Amino acid sequence: MADNAEIELTFETDPSFTLPDLSDLPGVATVARPEERALEATYVDTADLRLAAHRHTLRRRTGGHDAGWHLKRPRADGFRDELQEPLGDPDVVPPTLRRFVEVHVRGRRLAPVVRIGTRRTATHLLDPDGRVLLELADDDVTATVLGSNGAADTVTSWHELEAELVDGDRDLLDAVEARLVDAGARVSASPSKLARALGDRVPAPATPALTLGSVGAALVAYLREQVEDLQAQDPLVRADAPDAVHQMRVGCRRMRALLAAYRGVLDAESVAPLREELRWLGEVLGGARDSEVVRDRLRAEAAELPAELVLGPVERRIVETFATRYRQAHDRALEEMDGERYFALLDALDALVTTPPLGPVAAEPASDVYRARLAKTYRRTAKLVDEALAQEDAEAREHQLHEVRKSAKRARYAAEAARRILGDEAHAYGKAMKAVQEVLGEHQDSVVARGELRTLGVAASADGDSGFTFGLLYGHEQVRAAEALARFDDAWKKARRARIR
Repeated sequence: MADNAEIELTFETDPSFTLPDLSDLPGVATVARPEERALEATYVDTADLRLAAHRHTLRRRTGGHDAGWHLKRPRADGFRDELQEPLGDPDVVPPTLRRFVEVHVRGRRLAPVVRIGTRRTATHLLDPDGRVLLELADDDVTATVLGSNGAADTVTSWHELEAELVDGDRDLLDAVEARLVDAGARVSASPSKLARALGDRVPAPATPALTLGSVGAALVAYLREQVEDLQAQDPLVRADAPDAVHQMRVGCRRMRALLAAYRGVLDAESVAPLREELRWLGEVLGGARDSEVVRDRLRAEAAELPAELVLGPVERRIVETFATRYRQAHDRALEEMDGERYFALLDALDALVTTPPLGPVAAEPASDVYRARLAKTYRRTAKLVDEALAQEDAEAREHQLHEVRKSAKRARYAAEAARRILGDEAHAYGKAMKAVQEVLGEHQDSVVARGELRTLGVAASADGDSGFTFGLLYGHEQVRAAEALARFDDAWKKARRARIR
């Protein structure tokens, strides 16, 4: 699968438009002879145009040097990424491309929605070595919008000009833009041929009417960003990209924490099922993520040991054990992410930020509510700390400290949401609670690692290998846990000083 950044500008031009002289632009040695091409593209989407609504285009195009399936996705800089697959079956979207759009398609059928024919005259700007710096595509376009039965609904035609970087830089594109505008071209208002063909058929993004400056407006805006971030991780998890499972799991936890910390901003009863579904998805992702964490931790610890203390195939046993566990957990996660429960969760998240169920304090000033709720997160965490320190039984204390960690994490996420309103005050509190969370997280990771090391040691002995190194690492983990607890007091003192009053 080819993956390219598509950096181009589209201009509206009249049929009589003539390209200006571009041969004197920086870096350009030659303007090549124009080439004629005939392109035919079929665009597929859901019946309700979900891909177009999210500025994705998925097409199968014949003609030209890049015939095949193309998926274009928006980038943060305003341009697009383009993924390509060979032509293959005209009626079957390549699975490698489908996985990148499933977060929007959500199990629905993809079918042809528009056919576009293009008569293209392509002109290339070349450098002294003959490399193509930029392609200018002078296009006569005919678009046929298809009805639900696949028959032609409407047909439109227009003329446009595309300037796409190949091996050139942005300065060249800027210079070309200025020259074309001076010659009478107009920067297009449509992001793509598909968008122009569909016009107002594409659903407009829903935006809730919320009181400016209210906590409801502030929280929903922040939650919208979290929903977008979580959905952006979906194709990365499907592609097994590094850290994607972790980031998606964090997104689940962050939104659950916000819905809990800011009860009353959104109706608690209405969002309770969503909190549970976010918990479910976090647990689905947790199997794969936990395997990653323990594997990397134990491998790093084993690598630090002197060679004479590593008895037997220690690293191989760690890698094989957790690679198998990770693959099984990741496969299960992908199964769930192709299921109705997951798609329903995505729908519920969309509804949360487009038609939010506002609670009784949603219209109140954001600064007042944020400050009050952050103070509450501190009191809740402080109560749990007192209960943990009062425990005499070591196992009970460890359990209670785990609850402190979860509470500190909720406080941290709540503070991050409030930072745009409360500024440095919320930042300092969130940073202090993050430190508490991380110290106790180190302790909890050590608890989990010790259990895994015991299991690995027993398995090694059963296979006739030495369990010595795993026992040694177990002792190291006991020391790390004790060190983490020793740092907890200092972290909690700083959190007390940074608390919101």
